[in-house]
Amino acid sequence: MSEYIKYKGTLFPQLSTTLKDLNFLENEFLIRDDDIFNITYPKSGTTWVTEILSIIHTNGDPTWCNTVPNWDRIPWLESPDVAEKLQENQSQQRLITSHLAKHLFCKSFFGSKAKVIYTARNPKDVLVSLYYFAKMSVFYEDPESFDALFKQFITGKLPYGSWFDHVRGWMEMTGKDNFFFNTYEDLQRDLRGSVIRISKFLGKSFDDAVIDSIVENVTFNTMKKNNMANFTMLSSTYMDQEKSPFLRKGVTGDWKNHFTVAQSEYFDQVYKEKMQDLCVKFPWDNN
Repeated sequence: MSEYIKYKGTLFPQLSTTLKDLNFLENEFLIRDDDIFNITYPKSGTTWVTEILSIIHTNGDPTWCNTVPNWDRIPWLESPDVAEKLQENQSQQRLITSHLAKHLFCKSFFGSKAKVIYTARNPKDVLVSLYYFAKMSVFYEDPESFDALFKQFITGKLPYGSWFDHVRGWMEMTGKDNFFFNTYEDLQRDLRGSVIRISKFLGKSFDDAVIDSIVENVTFNTMKKNNMANFTMLSSTYMDQEKSPFLRKGVTGDWKNHFTVAQSEYFDQVYKEKMQDLCVKFPWDNN
């Protein structure tokens, strides 16, 4: 069973970060203007965007994606000592992944030109994906039941805090030149268009052949077969993929197979209360 630590009121998995690292990256980590961040609430498309950014970075060449584990290509900012190691790296552009909420993010970011790609997902699907992840991963406590995790999700008593607060916080950056908002549902509905839009945001323009290569190498089925993306290289001590594969279904709407009518109605009520004054229309609204 995993144990959690608390930093400024937010829970974090003890096995994947430390209070020292969280404090360092919030208060001392120096952002560079050419940094690119892949930011998500857990189980919202993080791995998908990691692959997209990796192959955009190599201008459509999949070699890097196929030979280097994704956590080495685009490392997790809040992992032990990663922020300090990144700060020492002065030789190349930094691509960085994070699950941090905006109010805990690097203070030096907010005066920089560094770019953030923020990806959100239907919170009901996030909860379902998180349930299976928590059962196979040592980073989360094994939930007693789906309903138990449902209650934790509603109250935000989970690692990285409340989904509602996380999304609301980062959406405050809407309209800024260095912020790109993306959804899991956009990637599902129009992967090619999403790749083109992300590339443009990063200042890259590719011909059709390069776009084809990127799209081909970032489909769910391709990632599921790629040992550098599917986390099978990680010891079963950390993720037991016999309990559930890390890349499980890659679909939208799976929540309908798990929520009771009462759970769905209650969730909708909470969602409306917490998100009602947010001037953003999400693909899952009114679904």
